Amino acid sequence: MDKLTTMKTFVSVVQEGSFSKAADKLDISPQLVSKYVSALEEGLATRLLHRTTRKVSTTEAGDHYFTRCLQVLDDIDDMENSLDNLNENVSGVLSISAPMSFGVKHLAPLLVEFQKRYPNLKLDLNLTDQFVDIVEQGIDIALRIGVLKSSSLIAKKIAPIRLAVFASPSYLAQHGTPTTLEELQSHNYLRYAHTEPTKKLRGANELKNELKLESNLVANNGDLLLNAAIAGGGIAMQPTFIAGEAMAQGKVVRILKDYEPDPIGLYMVYANRQFLPSKVRAFVDFASNYYTDTPYWDLGE
Repeated sequence: MDKLTTMKTFVSVVQEGSFSKAADKLDISPQLVSKYVSALEEGLATRLLHRTTRKVSTTEAGDHYFTRCLQVLDDIDDMENSLDNLNENVSGVLSISAPMSFGVKHLAPLLVEFQKRYPNLKLDLNLTDQFVDIVEQGIDIALRIGVLKSSSLIAKKIAPIRLAVFASPSYLAQHGTPTTLEELQSHNYLRYAHTEPTKKLRGANELKNELKLESNLVANNGDLLLNAAIAGGGIAMQPTFIAGEAMAQGKVVRILKDYEPDPIGLYMVYANRQFLPSKVRAFVDFASNYYTDTPYWDLGE
C-alpha cells in the first residue's frame, strides 16, 4: 500500500477529527479511510488514534507521528516546487494574516512587487486585529506588531514600529498642550482597546500607577482613533504608520515626545520547521529586505 497515501489519509483524519469528514475531504469512502489508517498502524506496530463513537483523537505516538507527517508532506511539496528556476516554480497559494490598519495602508505595494517576482504564486490575505493561531488555522505567515512572547514559532523582525502621541491643532488651542504626564491627566484620551497607556508611556512607572487617563472613546481600530483626534475629540497615541501622513499634513500635532514609548516591532511569524516550503521562504526573504530601519512612513520626521 502506498505509504504517502496512508500518511495523507492519517493527517486528514487528525485535522478533520473524524473518519467520515476525512473521507469527504479526500473524496473516498469512510471504509477506505479506516483501511488506510489501520494499515499504517499495522506497519508501524503502533496505535496512532483513540477511536470512540463520538470522536477521534491522537495517542502520544500519533501526535508525534502527525507532526512528522506534516514535515514530510511539506518537504515533498517544497521539493516539487523547487525544481528548475526558483522564480518560475514558486507556486501554489500562500496564506498571510496581517493587522488591519497596517495591511490597508502599507502592505499592498509589497504584495504587488512580490507577485511580480513570483507570478505563479497566489496570495490569500486575511486582515484582522485578532490573534491568529497559524498552526491551528493553517496560515503560512502572520505579520504581528508588538513585543512577542517566546514560542515554538519563528519570529523575524522586519521593521521598527514607533508610537506617537498627538492631537489636532484645534483641540490643543482649546484645551492647551500638555507637557508632562500629570498635565495629560486633565485631557480626554482616545484609547486603543487592546492596550493600557499607563504601561506604555515612558515615565508612567514613576507615577506609581497613579496615572489616570479619562477616555470617552475606546476603539479597537487605530484609524478611527486618528480620525477622532483630527476631528478634535482628544489626544491619541498610535503608530506612526497610521498617524505619519496626518502629522506631515498638519492635521494633528505630535506632543509629549519625551514620554513616547520605545519602538516596538513588525514581525513575520511562521512555523518552526527546518525545511520551509519554497513559497514561505521566498516571502520571508523578500519581506525581510523590503522595509528598512527607518521605514518610508518615518522619513518625514
